[in-house]
Amino acid sequence: MSGPVTLDRREGPHGEVVLRRRDEHYEIIANGTFLMDTSDGRSERLLIDAALDALPGERRAGASVLVGGLGVGFSLAHAAADPRWGRIVVAEREEAIIDWHRRGPLAAISGAALADPRTVILHTDLVEHVRTSTDTYDALCLDIDNGPDWTVTEDNESLYSAGGLAACAARLNPGGILAVWSARPSDDFEATLRNAGFSGVRTEEVPVARGVPDAVHLAVRPG
Repeated sequence: MSGPVTLDRREGPHGEVVLRRRDEHYEIIANGTFLMDTSDGRSERLLIDAALDALPGERRAGASVLVGGLGVGFSLAHAAADPRWGRIVVAEREEAIIDWHRRGPLAAISGAALADPRTVILHTDLVEHVRTSTDTYDALCLDIDNGPDWTVTEDNESLYSAGGLAACAARLNPGGILAVWSARPSDDFEATLRNAGFSGVRTEEVPVARGVPDAVHLAVRPG
C-alpha cells in the first residue's frame, strides 16, 4: 500500500478539510482528524437501512429523510438507490466536500444520487439546521462526527445533549426515527436518548477487522 496523496486542501469556517487518495480509495480529513474513507461503507449503508426498517411498514413507501453529513457519499447513494425513500435532504456544512461530489472524484460515488430529483443538498450546518428549520422528516440519519463521544468540532457537541436531541425530535414526524452513526457503541448516549424522551432505543453494530465495532444508535420519537 502506497502513502496518501493529497488531492485538495481547503480552509473553511470550521478549519481545514483535506481530500486524499490512498491507492484506489479516498479519505476525508478534518483538522487533522481522519473522518472516513471509501474502503468499506457498510456502516454508512446500515445507517440508512436501519432507519427505514425501523419505520412501520405502511410508512416506508415515500418516507422522507434528512442525512446529516455528505461525507464520501455512501449514505446518500444508498438512500437514492432505494425507491422507497421519497424526499432525500442532505445537510453538509463544508463547501469543499460538496464540490468534491459535484465536480471532483467523489462524483463516481454520488453522481447518480445527486441527479435524482428526490435529492436536495443544503450547504448548511446540520446543528444549526435542526435548531432553526421548520421542516420535518420521517427519519434523521446523522453522521457528522466520529460519534457522540468524539466530535469533529466543539460546536457539534451540543447535538448530542438534551437540547440538541430535543431539536432533533422537533424535526421528526411522530413515530419518526433518529439514527446516529458512531465509531464505537456508547452506553452513555443510549441513556441520554432515553432521558430525552425517545423510545425504542437500541444499537446495531458492524464488526470491523480490528478494534471496537462501528455502531448505529437508533431511537423513536413517540407518536
